[in-house]
Amino acid sequence: FPPFDTTDDEGNIVGFDMDLIKAIAETQGFEVEFRNQEFDGLIPALTTGTIDIIAAGMDASPERAEQVDFSDPYYEASLIVAVAADNDTITGVDSLTPDMKVAAQTGTTGARLVQDLKDQGKIGEAVILNGLDTAMLQLINGDVQAVINDTPVTETYIKKQPDKIKIVGDKIEAEAPYAFAVQKGNTELLEKINAGLKEVQNN
Repeated sequence: FPPFDTTDDEGNIVGFDMDLIKAIAETQGFEVEFRNQEFDGLIPALTTGTIDIIAAGMDASPERAEQVDFSDPYYEASLIVAVAADNDTITGVDSLTPDMKVAAQTGTTGARLVQDLKDQGKIGEAVILNGLDTAMLQLINGDVQAVINDTPVTETYIKKQPDKIKIVGDKIEAEAPYAFAVQKGNTELLEKINAGLKEVQNN
């Protein structure tokens, strides 16, 4: 999910979220150890105590806020439609039609929007996949006609595949900003994260 989180050539978990939570931890005197997990397994891992913090480009949606406690927001998110570079039919979300397959990454805001479009009959099939790489590969191969995903993540991906994928239409405002998540009731850790985030933002 670059630029927020990804793995480098050595398999280390890196990205904006890693840099930010490390900077927060430094101001508050705690250390972080990163674990790579499937996105839709993060909240269960948090609620069972397997992990302490979710730092994964997660939007603080009302549904998620029922299960976890969110920090103050650190990024205002938006969604965008991506299509194959040679596709001149789709010009944005409003030009999607009931005969089209549209993909998104599981557990994301994009996946919720794609499912809503399917439920409203505006697209033919919602293809929800584990990773963005898989979704983009299906787009390049012509298995799906569009991918809906977070704007900066899609922009980062296109830099790697400039001749194969393009963005169309206007940004779609996401329902919630990105925030860090902790277990319900873990006010001590949440207060540290918020205090550290404020300090980092002020610096």
